[in-house]
Amino acid sequence: MTEQKDLRTRSKDISEGVNRTPNRAMLRAVGFTDEDFKKPMIGIASTWSEVTPCNMHIDGLARAAKEGVKEHGGAPLIFNTVTVSDGIAMGHEGMLFSLPSREVIADSIEIVTNAERFDGLVAVGGCDKNTPACLMAMGRLNIPSVYVYGGTIQPGKLDGQDVDIVTAFEAVGAYHEGTIDEEQLHKVECSVCPGPGACGGMYTANTMASAAEALGMSLPGSSSTAAISSDKALECAKAGEAVIGLLEKNILPSDIMTKEAFENAITVVMALGGSTNAFLHLLAMAHSAQVDLSLDDFDRIRKNVPHLADLKPSGKFVMQDLNDIGGVPGVMKLLLAEGLLHGDCMTVTGKTIAENLAAMPSLQENQDVIRSFDNPLKTSGPLVVLKGNLAPDGAVAKMSGLKNLRFEGPARVYNSEDEATEAIVNDEIKKGDVVVIRYAGPKGGPGMPEMLSLTAMLVGKGLGGEVALITDGRFSGGSHGFVVGHVAPEAQVGGPIAFLETDDIIIIDSITQEIKFNVTEEQLQTRREKWVKPSPKFKTGALAKYAALVSSASNGAVTDLDIL
Repeated sequence: MTEQKDLRTRSKDISEGVNRTPNRAMLRAVGFTDEDFKKPMIGIASTWSEVTPCNMHIDGLARAAKEGVKEHGGAPLIFNTVTVSDGIAMGHEGMLFSLPSREVIADSIEIVTNAERFDGLVAVGGCDKNTPACLMAMGRLNIPSVYVYGGTIQPGKLDGQDVDIVTAFEAVGAYHEGTIDEEQLHKVECSVCPGPGACGGMYTANTMASAAEALGMSLPGSSSTAAISSDKALECAKAGEAVIGLLEKNILPSDIMTKEAFENAITVVMALGGSTNAFLHLLAMAHSAQVDLSLDDFDRIRKNVPHLADLKPSGKFVMQDLNDIGGVPGVMKLLLAEGLLHGDCMTVTGKTIAENLAAMPSLQENQDVIRSFDNPLKTSGPLVVLKGNLAPDGAVAKMSGLKNLRFEGPARVYNSEDEATEAIVNDEIKKGDVVVIRYAGPKGGPGMPEMLSLTAMLVGKGLGGEVALITDGRFSGGSHGFVVGHVAPEAQVGGPIAFLETDDIIIIDSITQEIKFNVTEEQLQTRREKWVKPSPKFKTGALAKYAALVSSASNGAVTDLDIL
């Protein structure tokens, strides 16, 4: 940074003029000097917390980012926001608070950054909601910004095999089925999470980190570098340098987070076989960046992108394995060569996607993690948008790892996850059934809880792929099997899923992309007229506010859509 160029824009509001003496006095108390007031102020948003291994190491990464800013002419200040551990919240009422935490994180970063008049922002995240929340805030703020992913956890080891958190959930089902005993279950529990980092498969955290890198909002390699790698702290320091470079070049998130960049993110998610939560989060991020993105865009892109990554939960490998053979940059380089990425999209390096990838190595040869284009796992993306009389506004299915692409069976209808769990434990669910969990949507849950415990239990009981599961809630990135989520409109607002009855025949067809049940329009209208809308489950507090504001899953379950 040259001395002649003043990169301060917003921070001048608190650093210049006699009337700003009190502002400066308070900043002196936290370490600012006369020289610091001449520098751009950079906020370092840290999601550090001890509540989850995903974020337990992020305090050190935030400090590394701070040093990177300081070394390159900025005046950095660290501030914190919250995080929720999705894995710990799973399977009980705590999961209602997971998706709402995305809004709290985004809102808090927006509030602090605006109140303190930061000129730029570096955000470091870990668990599932951190990445989309940080990027939502960046889209709203539209000041020079860089996102850093805290990195993936290492796989655990048990009896010579790689294990992870989904292994633990599936072991619970195996225990209830009687195929393992309590001692073996305890061994699984003690083995699956060996240290810091986000869940290791292509689950939601790694999916969204990959999407952020493809979007151009994080440095090349950020999404696949492991949490415990020394390269991660180095990356944070480089992020500090990068945000100063963005200030010098006046490159804003609106220059990076374009429609074409979101198409790149969707392309990478499809090739990697990522989490269905990518639909919710990318739609919400696009809304914050004022980019027009819809479920139709996901469907259009999916048809041209093969599924290449043999990654968990439906595959064999974890994110560390992908990193070892070239990481997300290697995958993106392969996609770019096939003409599936917009190479001219700008990134936080100040260079385009194509320029960044030209400097990165290609994927290693003779590896099994990423398939070639002439031998894909699936010729099109595995995340499929379904529509029909059961979900007029759309639903999302993950079809990776499934032999059967069509499912037809009788509905087993439950109005809560607890009811469905009890039915599974009591062996009331049989092969061929379609388990329906409703009133679990953004408003009905409220909070659109994930169903990883249920899907893992079905797998553990030997019913994976043998039954289907439909919900207006959502699924963890660790879920696999014949599962359909995000059914919209949701039951709480009178969507057709509210009118399902036990033994209605449901048809799910990923080829025709239909999801329907065998009732006539007259029958549906009769049921609609008899339906009584349930009262909100919460009358006060965070979930009551969330339920009142949140929009449909089909547009990202955001809380600031047409609220005026």
